[in-house]
Amino acid sequence: MKFPRCSGIVMHVTSLPGRFGIGDLGEEAYRFVDFLAEAGQSYWQVLPLSPTGYGDSPYQGLSAFAGNPLLISPEKLVEIGHLAASDLDPALVPPFPADRVDFGPVIRYKTGLLERAYARFCAQAPADQKEAFDRFCVEQASWLDDLALFMALKEAHGLRPWHEWEPELVTRQPQALARWHDRLADAIQAQKYRQWQFFEQWLALKRYANEKGIRLIGDIPIFVALDSTDVWANAHLFHLDEHRQPTVVSGVPPDYYSETGQLWGHPLYRWEVMADDGYRWWIDRFRMAFTQADVVRIDHFRGFYNYWEVPAGEKTAVKGRWLYGPGADLFDAVTRALGEVAIIAEDLGDFDRESRAGVDALQARFGYPGMKVLTFAFGSGPTHPFLPHNYTRDYVVYTSSHDSDTVVGWYRNGSTESERDYVRRYLGRDGSDIAWDLIRLAWASVANTAMAPVQDLLSLGSEARMNTPSTLGPPNWCWRLRPGELTPAVAERLLELTTIYGRAIRTGV
Repeated sequence: MKFPRCSGIVMHVTSLPGRFGIGDLGEEAYRFVDFLAEAGQSYWQVLPLSPTGYGDSPYQGLSAFAGNPLLISPEKLVEIGHLAASDLDPALVPPFPADRVDFGPVIRYKTGLLERAYARFCAQAPADQKEAFDRFCVEQASWLDDLALFMALKEAHGLRPWHEWEPELVTRQPQALARWHDRLADAIQAQKYRQWQFFEQWLALKRYANEKGIRLIGDIPIFVALDSTDVWANAHLFHLDEHRQPTVVSGVPPDYYSETGQLWGHPLYRWEVMADDGYRWWIDRFRMAFTQADVVRIDHFRGFYNYWEVPAGEKTAVKGRWLYGPGADLFDAVTRALGEVAIIAEDLGDFDRESRAGVDALQARFGYPGMKVLTFAFGSGPTHPFLPHNYTRDYVVYTSSHDSDTVVGWYRNGSTESERDYVRRYLGRDGSDIAWDLIRLAWASVANTAMAPVQDLLSLGSEARMNTPSTLGPPNWCWRLRPGELTPAVAERLLELTTIYGRAIRTGV
């Protein structure tokens, strides 16, 4: 698919401001869409929207299909009568920090609100709302039934991972599932309610964004977490032993992110089994992704060509081996089922010549643009492939990424003096406004799409970094935008660059 010359901003929903401890799908999300429109942008890119588990990482979701109930707006629930206005009295809202997500207190508070909303819905909702809920449950049953049972079971087992439950539940014995389904019937319905409200709110926001000319870029992590509905309900699709434990896990070998590689620990797919049914699980996953978003970025795209297999039990990712993935066979199946789809291939990392050629050929065959990150570009002179003078048009260029430091943080803390000297000479600038210098460089490049994390738009430093790979827990995934930081002056400055460099496609410039 050909991408027009345009630009956008990266910010996860959790990073939006608001008084409930975490960004949500309420008023501030709509304000952000308005900001993007005023700034002449075409894209809002988010991280995965799935419910998160241990570590709060959106890349370790509890389901590849479900939405994160923490993103549900309490104020929207008031609007439809599922909460009373008094439920959101400021005196009842904990004093959450404005600049970060404190996940533990947020989860407790919002779970309580959702329980109250479900109870009120059951007791008072009009017939048309209950009919809409019933339709949602029927239409989404292929993934929703497993998800709701999984989440209810997880709560009943003190949030322990599924492979620590009773053996008959671990192996999904039909009689045990039926018995627990009866026991947890109301809790299961409550989980379905949360998914209904997530999708009601998210798809309403998507419609609003699309009407404003803003397209949403979603994110598919190539792998799924072991403690997920996907693995529990589809064990035959993964390399697991008789106790449902992984025999091999995901990772990447040592690269510029980590000297010992990254041991992600996801169970690996049995690609030959997936091929036998025409990659049905993947087709369903892509179908859901393109329901939620207009464009989808695939995290670790190279894993479809070849992937790093690490024996289970290793402490680092050093001891592994490369194996071939499904390659074009998978994407042929996706194209047959869904037609031509808009995919961005995250193709970063160290490649040998054969792997680089294979991934490039796979992207070229389907027209999937790759990624360039400017903060990675200044370490090895003018031949570096991330420098803009080496681009062709079929790329998406980012100033920085959610897995790297912000531009200002990189310049101050993560770069060498040689890199700082080279970037100043490359730009013909003194480095005093380095974030906006790199935004200008990205927007001026020939790459069809230019993106900047909102942190770079605000020239924030390392304190605003979203994630540090191979580390767990806060401050990862915790950063939040403060109310009022995205001012009209910031929008005007961004619009000026977007117009100058021919990316304001909705304005006709």
